[in-house]
Amino acid sequence: MRVMSRPERERIEHDRLSSDAAFSDASSGRLVPEVPDPLRTCYQCDRDRILHSKSFRRLAHKTQVFLAPEGDHYRTRLIHTLEVGQVARSIARPLGLNEDLTEAIALGHDLGHTPFGHVGERALSDALARYRGVSRDVPLFAHNEQSVRIVDLLERNGRGLNLSREVADGILCHTGPVRARTLEGRVVALSDRIAYVCHDIDDAERAGLLRESDLPEDARSVLGGSSSERIDTMVHDVVAHSAECGDIRMSDRVWDAMMSMRRFLFENLYSRGDAKWEEPKAYAMLGELFDYFVCHLDEVPDEYRLHDEDRPEVQVADFVSGMTDRYAVCVYEDLKVPQSWKRR
Repeated sequence: MRVMSRPERERIEHDRLSSDAAFSDASSGRLVPEVPDPLRTCYQCDRDRILHSKSFRRLAHKTQVFLAPEGDHYRTRLIHTLEVGQVARSIARPLGLNEDLTEAIALGHDLGHTPFGHVGERALSDALARYRGVSRDVPLFAHNEQSVRIVDLLERNGRGLNLSREVADGILCHTGPVRARTLEGRVVALSDRIAYVCHDIDDAERAGLLRESDLPEDARSVLGGSSSERIDTMVHDVVAHSAECGDIRMSDRVWDAMMSMRRFLFENLYSRGDAKWEEPKAYAMLGELFDYFVCHLDEVPDEYRLHDEDRPEVQVADFVSGMTDRYAVCVYEDLKVPQSWKRR
C-alpha cells in the first residue's frame, strides 16, 4: 500500500480544485510557525485540532434554540455545527473549493458560544458593560470573536490551537458585516444561515410550536414544503448562482425567501413564545455567576487566568462562556442553593 504524503496531497489540490479555491500550500501560515505535518495538509491538521478540542466537545451540551428540551431529537450546538459542515461541504464540493478548509471553519465557527444560546451571549455582554460602567448598546461579547479567542489563546492551557489564518478568519467572519477573505469562509457563513433557518423550524414543529402551514406561503412556494426540500433548493441555488457571479451568493429570489423565513422565526420563535419562557432565568443566572466570579477570581480555574491579568472581567467571561448548560446550573446551585435543599 502506497503512502500519500502531504506534498502529494497539495499537488492534487492544484489538479482537482478550482483556481478560486484556497490552496493549502498557499496558506498565510499560523500565529506561531511550526514544522508541517508529513501526511496532512495544514487545513486537515486544523480540522483535526478543532475536532479533538475541549471546546468542541462542550458543544454537545450547549443550547441551540430550546433551553433544556424534553426529548432526544432537539438540536444542540454540536448538532447544528455538524449540520453546517454538511451544508457547507455540499456547496464547496461542486464549486471545486477546498473542502478541508471549509470543514475546519464550519467545525470551529461556534466554539465561543455561551451556555443557553444567544441569551447567554446577551447576558455576558450586559454583565461586561455593567462591570465597566458603559452603555449596553454596543455588545461587548460576541460568540464569533470568542471563538477566535479560544482557538488562538485559550485552548491547550493557554497555548491555543495555532490554526491557519484562513481558518481563523472564516470563524471570525461567519457572522457580522465583514465577509471572509476566502470563498470557503463565505460558504460557511451562508451555510450557517441555511442550516439554522431550516433546522430550527424542524425543532419548533417537533415541539408543537409551529406547523408547516404557519410558515410564510410566499417563502414556502420558493423554497419548498419541508426542511429537506428547502435545504436542497438553497444549496443548488448557491452553487448555480455562485458559479455565474464568481462569488458565494444566492439569487435574489431565493435569498429573499430565506430572509422571509428568518424574519418569521425571529418574530414567532426566537424573540418570544414558548421556546423562550425560561430565558429570563438563564439570563439572570449567568449574570449572577459573572458577578460572583469577578469578586472571587481565585475560584476561576487556572487555565482561564493565564492571560489578561489586568482584566479580571475578561477572565471570568472566558470561564462562564465556556460552561455547558448543565455545568452552569450545577455551579449556580453550589453557590446559591443550600446543600440540604438540593435535589437528590
